[in-house]
Amino acid sequence: MLSNNELERYSRQMLIEDIGFAGQKKLKAGRVLVIGAGGLGSSALMYLAAAGVGTIGIADFDCVDLSNLQRQIVHTTDRIGVPKTESAKKTLGALNPEVNIVTINEMITPDNISSFIAGYDIVLDCTDRMANKLMINDACVKAEKPFVHAGVLGVSGQIMTWIPGNYPCFRCLTGNEPADDSCATCSVMGVLGAAVGVAGCIEAAEAIKFLTGAGDLLTGRVLFFDLFAQDFTVLDIPEKSPYCSACGNQ
Repeated sequence: MLSNNELERYSRQMLIEDIGFAGQKKLKAGRVLVIGAGGLGSSALMYLAAAGVGTIGIADFDCVDLSNLQRQIVHTTDRIGVPKTESAKKTLGALNPEVNIVTINEMITPDNISSFIAGYDIVLDCTDRMANKLMINDACVKAEKPFVHAGVLGVSGQIMTWIPGNYPCFRCLTGNEPADDSCATCSVMGVLGAAVGVAGCIEAAEAIKFLTGAGDLLTGRVLFFDLFAQDFTVLDIPEKSPYCSACGNQ
């Protein structure tokens, strides 16, 4: 049940017809794993906690650096050198003490990812390297675990959601070749803090919609945006690739 404090805290959110009291209870019972407590993870984590998701897992093995603070708003200057999981937990606890925060302060690898994602309803990919994104995609598809992908570079980004069924996964878009070091990264090409904020917020919204059953998920679709052009485009991808090494049948 929801406490009196929770009823007041989430009162504006429960006024949304598709959420209501029943949806808020579903959020409290929900479990979301956020892999990456950087730029994408910062805004996603804060809005998941603010929305009242009952259990939020944070997986990251890095420490807060001064260069992070231009976009990673879950961290603060006085926490430079502190593990990001610890810093994020402190911020989220101050924002909403009603939420249970689970920290995973270690590197996610192909050998351990299955054990980490198993206890959650949905996974948010908030990493910044292609190899990690493909690893998360492949593990979630294999485990039939819903996940949300997001990627940002410069002022542009993309978001898509996968759930079990006849929906394309992220690897359907990228192909079957393994990721290499030639993929551009924010540390080389730069990134606008507001861009990762937008993408992270949309990831959080996808998780909230999934847990409550409200709205339409970005399944079979990819949302692309460019903040400098102020352009948001949704591309339909109605079928998964039969030759995809993660979800294809050929």
